[in-house]
Amino acid sequence: MNNPISRRRFVKASSAFGLFQIVPRHILGGASHTSASEKLNIAGIGVGGQGSTNMRKCQGDNIVALCDVDHSYAAETFARYPKAKVYTDYRDMLEKQTDIEAVLIATPDHTHYVIAKAAMELGKHVYLQKPLTHTVLEAKKLREAAQYHKVQTQMGNQGHSSEHIRLLKEWLEDVIIGDVEQVYAWTDRPVGGNPWSDFAVKAKETDEPPVPKSLDWDLWLGPAQYRAYHPDYHPKTWRAWLDFGTGSLGDMGCHIIDPAFWALDLGHPESIEATSTHWIEEVASQTYPRASMVQYKFPSRGKKPPVKLNWYDGRLLPPRPDGLPRNIKLPGSGAMLVGRDGVILHGSHGAGGLQVFPDSLKDKYRQVEKTIPRVKGGQQGHVQDWIRACKDGKPASSTFEYGAALTETVLLGVLAIRAKDQKLYWDSDTYSFVNNDEANHLLHPPYRDGWTL
Repeated sequence: MNNPISRRRFVKASSAFGLFQIVPRHILGGASHTSASEKLNIAGIGVGGQGSTNMRKCQGDNIVALCDVDHSYAAETFARYPKAKVYTDYRDMLEKQTDIEAVLIATPDHTHYVIAKAAMELGKHVYLQKPLTHTVLEAKKLREAAQYHKVQTQMGNQGHSSEHIRLLKEWLEDVIIGDVEQVYAWTDRPVGGNPWSDFAVKAKETDEPPVPKSLDWDLWLGPAQYRAYHPDYHPKTWRAWLDFGTGSLGDMGCHIIDPAFWALDLGHPESIEATSTHWIEEVASQTYPRASMVQYKFPSRGKKPPVKLNWYDGRLLPPRPDGLPRNIKLPGSGAMLVGRDGVILHGSHGAGGLQVFPDSLKDKYRQVEKTIPRVKGGQQGHVQDWIRACKDGKPASSTFEYGAALTETVLLGVLAIRAKDQKLYWDSDTYSFVNNDEANHLLHPPYRDGWTL
C-alpha cells in the first residue's frame, strides 16, 4: 500500500518552508497582524459536511483553497467558491499554496490532530471542529503546538461565544443558587435507532463494496489503522466507530459540558467511572455504545467545593433534583447545575436558554452585573470571532488552550466508557491513570505506520 504521509517531498518542503513561515507574522508583515479592513486568505479542509456550514461564515474574506478527500461529497462547496483552488491532499495544499494565512478544519475526529499540527507548523491560524482531537494525548500535544507557534486558534464549540454561557458564569460567580456540587448533563444522541447495526452484524464477513471513484480512501483513513472501505464509515456514521469518532460523549460533550466546565473552573477530574450498554455485544470492541452513564469527580478549587458531573446519553435522562418543578420538561440535550439554594437548567451548546429555579431567585439574577466581554454576533459569530483574532492578535473565545482542557475531560469520559465498569483515577501531573495500565494505552493508540504524533 502506498502510504501518503511517507512521501519525502512533504517532509522536505515542510522543513524548508518552515524556516520563514514559523517566524512570527508581525516580523514578516503577515497574518498575525492583518488589518481589520483587509481580507484574510482562508483555506477549508473537510468541506463536505459541517465544514460547508463553517465556510459560509467566512464568505466576507478570501476563500483561496478547498480540500476534501471526497470530491463528490464536497462538490456543492467547491461550486460555491469557484475562485478557490481545489485539492484532495491537505499536504499538497499546504506545500503548494503559500498565500494561505488561516485554515478551517472540519474532518472526522481521527484526522484533526495531524492536519491542525501541520498547518500550525507552517504558521497558519487554525479553526478546528470539536472535539479538538481523537485522543487525550493529541489534545495535550496540540495545545503545546499552538502555544509554541503563537498562532490564533478556535475550537468549533460555538456555544462558547454565546450570551447565555456568559450570563451563567456571571450568575454563578455571584453565587445566586449557592455552591454547586452536582451537575447533570445529557444528550439524546445517538438518535433514530441503530444507524450502524446492519454492517456491525456483518462485521466478520467479507462485505467489501468498491471505493467510490470520488474518494481517496487511504487519505480518509489517515493515521487510523488500515481497513477496507465501507459506506457505514463515510460519510455519515464514522462517529460510531472507535477508530474514527468519539461517540455521543465526544460528539456533544464539548457543547453541553462546556458551560459548567467553564463557569465552575472545573479543571482536571480526579476520577471517572462509567457504565454502558451496546447495540450488539459482538462488536463492542469496534463501536460506541447505544447508551452510557459517566460520573466525573472534580476536586475543590479554592473556595469552590468538589463537584460531581454526571453524563447521560442514548436518551437516558438524569434524576430530577428537588428544586426542579415537575412540570418542567427537560430538553433533548442540556444540563442542570444544582446548587444549595437553587437549580439552573439550560439546553444544548449552553445557548438553549437559561432557566433558574425557584422563581424567587429571578430578582436576584436580574441584578447581576455583566462583567465578561461579549463576542460580536454571539454563537453565530463564533467563526468570525476567530477571523477577528487572526487580524488583531487578540485571542478568540475558545482557543486551543481552553479547547484542549475541555476536550481532555470529555475524552477521559470516553475512555471510562471503554474501560467497562472500572473506576479510573486520573493524575494530571503525570498525565496518566494511576490504577489502570490498559486505560493508559488508550490515551493514544498507535498510528498507522508512517504517521507520527
